[in-house]
Amino acid sequence: MELTLDRIYQAAHLLKDKIRNTDIIPSAIGKPAHLFFKSENLQMTGSFKVRGAYFKIAMLGESERAKGVIACSAGNHAQGVALAAAQMNTSATIFIPSIAPLSKIEATKQLGANVRLVDGVYDDAHKAAVEFQEKSGGVFIHPFDDVDVIAGQGTIGLEILEQIPNLEAVVVPVGGGGLISGVAFVVKKLNPDCKVYGVQAAGAGSMQRSLSANERVNLGGVSTFADGIAVKSPGETTFELCRKYVDEIVTVSDDEIATAILTLMEQQKLVAEGAGAVAVAAAMFGKLPEQSHNKKTCAIVSGGNIDVNILSRVISRGLLNTGRLSELKIEMLDKPGQLKEVSAIIADIGANVIKVMHNTGGENTDIIGCYLHISMETKNKEHFMEVREAIRRAGYRIVET
Repeated sequence: MELTLDRIYQAAHLLKDKIRNTDIIPSAIGKPAHLFFKSENLQMTGSFKVRGAYFKIAMLGESERAKGVIACSAGNHAQGVALAAAQMNTSATIFIPSIAPLSKIEATKQLGANVRLVDGVYDDAHKAAVEFQEKSGGVFIHPFDDVDVIAGQGTIGLEILEQIPNLEAVVVPVGGGGLISGVAFVVKKLNPDCKVYGVQAAGAGSMQRSLSANERVNLGGVSTFADGIAVKSPGETTFELCRKYVDEIVTVSDDEIATAILTLMEQQKLVAEGAGAVAVAAAMFGKLPEQSHNKKTCAIVSGGNIDVNILSRVISRGLLNTGRLSELKIEMLDKPGQLKEVSAIIADIGANVIKVMHNTGGENTDIIGCYLHISMETKNKEHFMEVREAIRRAGYRIVET
């Protein structure tokens, strides 16, 4: 079956009363100048994935649904399949990689699915799911490499074009390619001049590598906390659609993703998971082609299912990356008044000390020497450098770490 606009319109009609037509939110981040966010992190189950899963299962015949559905997922597709299966009275067995956040695993169980954890990443869960499908005879619901799943995701493209007149660029997270395939197909068919850019984590850039090589590339491994897009190889169908309809794929680092998550929380009051924030990270850090900087652009925030423990680490990393949380190691003599003087310097410049650790000096320092480790809150990297320079001018030696 080939992907068609008729199929995507059919999906939009079927999903109309089943999912949310999520809001378009103007960016407060400031660049590009005309940036909007499609808030799929506020979708049912917290991710766009419910669209494709629901449409795929709805298209099955009664005899197929009677056999049950099978899926593999890092968590978001799992929840979409579980919800759709429950609403259409069919059983769901879902294979999830053990690295997936506990919150996604538990949410899938609460929706009534039979969850089976598999050691490894998404691709390992996929292999186990396919083997189970062959034995059980159930219907496999692929998370991205399926025309009906892609059609369901493509409904996002229809909504964006309706919500943002004269859209000039859309920026889409990319894992296996289901979301960008559907969105790019719709956008290029209905508004050919609109650019479509994909974004992957630098440690999981399988689609970017594949398009560069003009053939599907299977990465030996993936490394990113953005588990929703940690895919070793793109799908066959999605690769062909991306090769035809996507203008460019770029990558962002995990540090850039963490900063984007923090920025979305602070400035937009939106919670995004790693995979959901990559499009925003690309816009924030100038990863998009230069010609897109002044264009009316929509970045899809594809999901918000981030584990609270990971969120805590991400916030800390984001604070460090932006210079909001800073650390200094200062060598000094171990005598009264030193800490008081250093603290006064920091306070006078408007920074806030949050942690102090005192260690005696090593073999290469003065016998009465010591090291002072200071953690502090600063406004940005420039503010930190101002504090650092003031301490240096006061005669203290800052040790590079």
